[in-house]
Amino acid sequence: MSETSTTTASVLPETLTLGAVHLTVTDLDRSIPFYEASIGLQLVSRDGDTARMSAGAEDLLVLHERDDAKRAGRHAGLYHFALLYPTYNDLARAARRLAETRTPIQGASNHGISWAIYLPDPDGNGIELAADQPRENWGDLRDPRAIGPRPLDLTALLNAVAHEEPTPHADRDTRVGHLHLHVGDVEEGLAFYRDLLGFEVQTRFEGAAFVSAGGYHHHLGFNTWRGEGVPPAPADAVGLGHWTFRIPAADIAALRERADAAEIAYEDLDGGLDGGPGAGVLIRDPWGIAVVIEPTD
Repeated sequence: MSETSTTTASVLPETLTLGAVHLTVTDLDRSIPFYEASIGLQLVSRDGDTARMSAGAEDLLVLHERDDAKRAGRHAGLYHFALLYPTYNDLARAARRLAETRTPIQGASNHGISWAIYLPDPDGNGIELAADQPRENWGDLRDPRAIGPRPLDLTALLNAVAHEEPTPHADRDTRVGHLHLHVGDVEEGLAFYRDLLGFEVQTRFEGAAFVSAGGYHHHLGFNTWRGEGVPPAPADAVGLGHWTFRIPAADIAALRERADAAEIAYEDLDGGLDGGPGAGVLIRDPWGIAVVIEPTD
């Protein structure tokens, strides 16, 4: 990937949005009820070994069953994907849903930029449930302390909706907020995600970088917390199949030109992946992690 470090990237537009996250799981009959009851998503469709999950507006997750898949190990791949709720109270309703379904969590943090709850799905795929704080709370994102975690007051969070009747479903405006990946080298990750794709760095600290479009705190994080030089994920591992973002077609054309100049392979999706909008691109980072870029126009 050293070639990308000499390629001048166009900055991705602030209109960038994230699309569906595709995950490999071992048992749809186990995963679907988890995402429905614990997370509040709704099953849009199930076709063989594929299930689409939504909060009502658009697909957020596409689950692909592979019953022989193995749990993630010491390799590159998914750290977590974040579902972003519209408000603090929507996150509180999500927390209440976890409590009522007795779903274990791994942690809860106040990041200054957001409030977040962390948990695994039944296959160990990492999930973050989050709500953004007002931008005036974010501070200087170049300072790692801006997103340094502090404990989240779960009692106060739950009390915010204690007077309400329980809601089985997440708010329909819930969307994918960001992805966070394990990679083998942060600088090599920057060469790909910043210099080739065009994300802008917002925050860096030891072993991690957070990048975005349009000055958002982060659409993507990547770290070496599984170790420097970790290899790509095995083909038979549970975890991330691919993630998605959307930008105008002209920006996709410019990205193709940068990839061609850097001799980075990509796959044209003229018919769209899974029959979606055409003229997209699938490209893989140095660890084989796939991202699909779809046009917004």
